[in-house]
Amino acid sequence: MKELFRFIFISIFILHFFGLNAQEKISTKTSNVSILEEEFEIKSLEVSHKIWVYLPPNYEKSSKKFPVIYMHDAQNLFDNATSYAGEWSIDETLNDLFKKTGKGFIVVGIENSGAKRIDEYTPFKNEKYGGGKGSIYIDFLVNELKPFIDKTYRTKSNAKNTALIGSSLGGLISFYGGLKYPSVFGKIGALSTSFWFSDEIYEFATKNGNQKNLKIYLLVGGKEGEMMVPDTEKMVKTLSEIGFPSKKIKTKIVPEGKHNEAFWKSEFLETITFLFKL
Repeated sequence: MKELFRFIFISIFILHFFGLNAQEKISTKTSNVSILEEEFEIKSLEVSHKIWVYLPPNYEKSSKKFPVIYMHDAQNLFDNATSYAGEWSIDETLNDLFKKTGKGFIVVGIENSGAKRIDEYTPFKNEKYGGGKGSIYIDFLVNELKPFIDKTYRTKSNAKNTALIGSSLGGLISFYGGLKYPSVFGKIGALSTSFWFSDEIYEFATKNGNQKNLKIYLLVGGKEGEMMVPDTEKMVKTLSEIGFPSKKIKTKIVPEGKHNEAFWKSEFLETITFLFKL
């Protein structure tokens, strides 16, 4: 059953993230979302990334600085036209939050690189599926993209106001990135995280997971495959055993949750509510 789940996962991944959707769809991104003109190249991986930027509704009319949320798979975050199976509606969700509370965020979405997504979103290799170049991708975020964003936009640049959020393999690389650079990313949203990809992630967590200032939100659905919930619970236990503060981590298991955008969209607001104490 475990191998069957992984086969299904990879099959969905190929359809989902390589954009094999022939139907033309109408753009739904709001006016405060833009795509930067210049792409960011990671030369050692021979890939370039388009960068999407969401600015809060009051950005142009204020001089305030804002917390920043870095997210992966930007094609699926803001626009139905670029998503495969529906968008997260990050822009609509945050615009509505701003109307109700006055709280604003900058969101930086990094498009996945298609065929090399597995390489970039996995810190350790899988014997069957390869990958394992996630450290290069995270270093790019820390050393190139974040400095550019902090220079270009009015950001609250400290770790306390910087989150890294993703789902599936994006959840895996977010979790890894937070443990590797807790002084950069102080808040981690790891949704439907593919901990199964490599057992080395547990060893890495054991060595790097005793962080006092890092906040982690773990989400998993009961209908994502038989190992997803146990793997997430195993990671929580691993962190607990090395002294990760229990009040700094929240785990949510949704029995009916499935491995798709609709699930992650429905849980995004709760994710940032915990991470930023909204």
